[in-house]
Amino acid sequence: MVQPIYMAAIGRFQKGEEIFHAKVVDGEIFKLQGDVFGSPSFEKKPTPLKGVKTLTPVHPSKIIAVGLNYADHAREAGMTPPKEPLFWLKAPTSLISDGTKIEIPFPNHRNDFEAELAVVIGRKMRNVTPAAAARYIFGYTASQDITDRTIQGSESQFARSKSFDTFTPLGPYIETKIDPHDLSIQLFQNGQLRQNGNTSQMIFNCFHLVSFISTNMTLLPGDVILTGTPAGVGPIESGDRLEVRIQGMAPLVNMVK
Repeated sequence: MVQPIYMAAIGRFQKGEEIFHAKVVDGEIFKLQGDVFGSPSFEKKPTPLKGVKTLTPVHPSKIIAVGLNYADHAREAGMTPPKEPLFWLKAPTSLISDGTKIEIPFPNHRNDFEAELAVVIGRKMRNVTPAAAARYIFGYTASQDITDRTIQGSESQFARSKSFDTFTPLGPYIETKIDPHDLSIQLFQNGQLRQNGNTSQMIFNCFHLVSFISTNMTLLPGDVILTGTPAGVGPIESGDRLEVRIQGMAPLVNMVK
């Protein structure tokens, strides 16, 4: 079901066999005509919500996850904050939408929640400066970087521990007109506040991250960058309700199975 929201945002939806982007305004959706990353127009009448399913807001070619980007999280993990951004790739098949269940593959392993602000790229880019990065960003959305800590602790790289199917909740919508540098970011587990940070605490801000990553690889429209998590990460269990709340955005809610 489409959630109410008070700022214009962009979502991706399915009705029957049709998949489409739409603008979301106060709980109503207005179907997009044209390229979502170009100069689209929107229908003036809202689309009836009956039978509409909310999907992940984009279908990226790649997901780039940034680690240890909040000093308090680095401290709680017993690690030294990096001198330059630390990142790895997550499988796009790990994506799930708002309202979809997170599935734990190994119940005897420790699996943790990690609330994160996600950057969505809007234009093809390579070797872009931090000062120019904003022109290549489509918008921002809520995400989680679910992690199998047991596997992560046994390997020197993080891709496998973070790329299981359902390990990247994303959405529900992309906010295209928001300043990412001073937003509260919280995670609630079964209604209890577990993470409570602010994007101003990032070691490397969104523009720096986008620029840095673009010096290593070409970023394409729809690509997603997870910008790191604040302190307070903790284990999840079957039956948990996880809610990511980022200031100015619709909440991202997922159950654990």
